Amino acid sequence: MISVTDQPTRDDSASPDLDALLDDLYSGQERVTQSEIQRRAVAAEVPAELLTRITALPQGEYAVDEVADLLGGTAG
Repeated sequence: MISVTDQPTRDDSASPDLDALLDDLYSGQERVTQSEIQRRAVAAEVPAELLTRITALPQGEYAVDEVADLLGGTAG
């Protein structure tokens, strides 16, 4: 089980995928639920390693900077 409190192992190839996903998700939105992030990640066919990290996020709503910090993106 991945703990989001631990520093995630960052895959540089996943960062552009994550940044693109976050840009799309947060267009006009301040906060997005974990389940919506996961649903959109599956639809966007993000790499499995990134999807695993998204799935490990606790349920709740996140601002873009929170998700970027937890998952290793640069959006914010």
